[in-house]
Amino acid sequence: MAFLTFLEGLRVPPLTAFFSVITYLGDEICFMALAMLLFWCVNKRQGYYLFAVGFAGIAASQMMKLYFRVPRPWVLDPDFTIVESARAGAGGYSFPSGHTQSVVGTLGVIAVSNRQKWVRWLCLAGVILVPFSRMYLGVHTPLDVIVGFALSAALVGLLWFVFRDDARFARGAGWVLLGLLALSLAYLLFVLRYPFPADIDPENYAEGVKNAWVMLGVMLGLLVSRFVDEKKLHFDVAAPLLGQVCKLVLGLALLVVIRVVLKAPLLALFRGSVAADAVRYFCMVIFAGCLWPLTFPFWQKVGAKK
Repeated sequence: MAFLTFLEGLRVPPLTAFFSVITYLGDEICFMALAMLLFWCVNKRQGYYLFAVGFAGIAASQMMKLYFRVPRPWVLDPDFTIVESARAGAGGYSFPSGHTQSVVGTLGVIAVSNRQKWVRWLCLAGVILVPFSRMYLGVHTPLDVIVGFALSAALVGLLWFVFRDDARFARGAGWVLLGLLALSLAYLLFVLRYPFPADIDPENYAEGVKNAWVMLGVMLGLLVSRFVDEKKLHFDVAAPLLGQVCKLVLGLALLVVIRVVLKAPLLALFRGSVAADAVRYFCMVIFAGCLWPLTFPFWQKVGAKK
């Protein structure tokens, strides 16, 4: 807390505005946009690499949050103040930092998969600034940030051996996805069966259960998508720039529509159970990995020179 108190004393409006924007690079929406950019437009092997690192990190960090149940800094020290605009994105327990885990995993994958120096420098800036922003804004302690950083950095390094080239990817991707499915099942069993204390925060616990079902749906969807592509689709991500932009923007918009439109009917079908989220996210992943790629031959013609 001493370091956070020190940073609290350094806050000035320009820096606060800057870090309030930078911190959003660690949000779910940025992860989804960058993952789809890689998967649909750059290299699907790198896309699967990012999915593997990102979702393994989410499952691991969420289990750690519920197991350790470390309060946020302003709960640990009632006299400490945070930047209020950051409070909405700082729900749940504090340890480890989910934003740090997300941005280090995402930008780490992009950096090791790309040989362009300017890309790597931008990624390096992101993995320094976003974790620092979480402390500057007062929503995480240095320990939260260090562990979130180390978790994703380790996953980037370990999984690189499977996703570094097409031959290794073809041999090992299925096994990695099966391992991630097992991890998601372990996460679900953990939140449903672990004897949590009676004083566990009910909102945090409910969010953990929901996330566990989401992870299960995502992992099943990725496994099915990889199998379908390997056996049937073999889709090619190449397209002219205009085709790539249209493909990405429209595809992301449709993903958001699916996420929103399916929520109410699936909740009604499952009588309000959060297990509905597993089905909803499974449908989103199947759209992204199996259905939307069927349109890629069309986007290869959009903007092509005649």
